[in-house]
Amino acid sequence: MINWNELDSEKVNGMVPAIVQDANTMQVLMMGYMNQEAIEKTLATRKVTFFSRTKNRLWTKGEESGNFLELIDMKVDCDKDSLLVTANPVGPTCHKGTFTCWNQEQTTSFGFVNHLEKTIAERKNNPSEDSYVASLFAKGINKIAQKVGEEAVEVVIEAKDDNDELFLDEAADLFFHYLILLQAKGMRLDDVLKVLATRVK
Repeated sequence: MINWNELDSEKVNGMVPAIVQDANTMQVLMMGYMNQEAIEKTLATRKVTFFSRTKNRLWTKGEESGNFLELIDMKVDCDKDSLLVTANPVGPTCHKGTFTCWNQEQTTSFGFVNHLEKTIAERKNNPSEDSYVASLFAKGINKIAQKVGEEAVEVVIEAKDDNDELFLDEAADLFFHYLILLQAKGMRLDDVLKVLATRVK
């Protein structure tokens, strides 16, 4: 529960900035300002509500467009002068029709995995003779699929032993080749996770 009395709202005339983050993709969607009433209404209705400095009143995101931000969580930062709001967006967040207020497309952040996928794509699109990834793509989908199968068998074998280091090595190999297979099929890990999300009950 957010305690307004613990917040330092004097820096912005009785308000605190609130950064809204997509609960699923972890992308930053927008930034607005909240006063005590906006926080209370957000918590009560579970729809993210701000104090509009332009309209000089409370403003629930989506009250006109229907593109609400459904509240998941709200946290106070270490200085107690800003909020991190995680929410599920219903439609585009920006009034200009884009997913974020920074005109970004909807993507899921996987940190190092995103970097790995970009590297695999680079090897695929700009092959070199000394690239293992490029050599797999050159051999075609059958070879890539076969390699995934081989790595999966090795993971199963190591799972039955007690050497955690070898198991993790094989699991990493399997995951790496799985990413290559996905790109060979024109897909990314995010596509798989979207399917999994539809199965959540």
